[in-house]
Amino acid sequence: MLNQKQLEVINATAPVVAEHAETIASTFYPLMFERYPHVRSMFNMRHQQTGEQPRALARSVVAYALNRQDPEALEKLMHPIVNKHVAINLQPDQYPIVAECLMAAIGEVLGDAVTPEVADAWSGLYWEFADRLIDAEERTYQQLEQAPGGWRGERTFYLADRVVESEEIVSFYFKPVDDKPVRTFQAGQYLGVSLDIDGEQALRQYSLTSLPGDDFYRISVKREGQGRASRHLHDHIRVGDHVQLLAPVGEMVLDDRDAPVMLISGGVGQTPMLSLMAQALDAGRQVIYLHAARNSSVHAFHEHLKAMTEQYGSRLTYRYVYSHPDTPEDKRHKGILDHALLADYLPREVTPSCYFTGPTGFMRDIDSELAALGVDTPYRHFEYFGPSGQLH
Repeated sequence: MLNQKQLEVINATAPVVAEHAETIASTFYPLMFERYPHVRSMFNMRHQQTGEQPRALARSVVAYALNRQDPEALEKLMHPIVNKHVAINLQPDQYPIVAECLMAAIGEVLGDAVTPEVADAWSGLYWEFADRLIDAEERTYQQLEQAPGGWRGERTFYLADRVVESEEIVSFYFKPVDDKPVRTFQAGQYLGVSLDIDGEQALRQYSLTSLPGDDFYRISVKREGQGRASRHLHDHIRVGDHVQLLAPVGEMVLDDRDAPVMLISGGVGQTPMLSLMAQALDAGRQVIYLHAARNSSVHAFHEHLKAMTEQYGSRLTYRYVYSHPDTPEDKRHKGILDHALLADYLPREVTPSCYFTGPTGFMRDIDSELAALGVDTPYRHFEYFGPSGQLH
């Protein structure tokens, strides 16, 4: 725990650190990769290039400093971080690396303003935050390991099948090499995938598109032009190949209300929606599913969703729009998921539970429009495919 002197220093210097937080984080990562090259495998370097990862770290440290005594805010902050860390099998002995490099980055950015007292206070804050994360992560590892079919760390699976879903998306079906049961998961969660690419490890997370209770895991991956891992999966992983998987985690799971469920996705953001939709329908809830894609050539799972509407009738409403239609049939569905379209499909009798995923800009727009339509924050759920962040 921080002592009174450290708290006074943190309170006094928090505005300066917050002002320079992104610069500190942007300095931290290159410094850490230079000093400890082996940790690069844990990070998607694309998120470094776009600035998403540094921004996420900066927000997390500042948010912890501001909310360390607020249990509800602290839980909201820590839960996604713990899941991301468990999905890459982060271990306690890696936290000192972060501490060393983060304090060095603070010193480099703030210079002489970092007195011994300031360094001691912020180092203390970091370790208080780290200890809480370590404890929460250990509890999660134990829960994953002790669950039926569960395990800790990496487990070897083989690719049992691969199915082309669109011009950009391929589904990969994985089964355990040991033929033992696999841990079930909650709809909406994601799977950690460890790949060996040219002798280097690459760790990524992909939403599960299989159903809880299946004896396999399915992920559906978009081939990204700059995506090292996605290109490797598409171009090199074939049926029979072995892949290391980490147990499913994630916090965007279905609530236990009886209210309608509204699912809204853009592009490959539809992947977590498939299991969420199935679970909601199985629970007897009404589902409205709205999806936006560029055109039919990149629209995955369309036939599956049409079959679901036939199976469930009026309980499932499925609407899709294309921003750049390229065939006469596509042009019949030209449009975007704007305020008017959302208003047309939003249930009015009771506030629905709304889940939305896709590019950050897309989620920001959907969040704003749902808020404008009267959907309060507790009923708006979203998740980043990359580092955790904020929409506003």
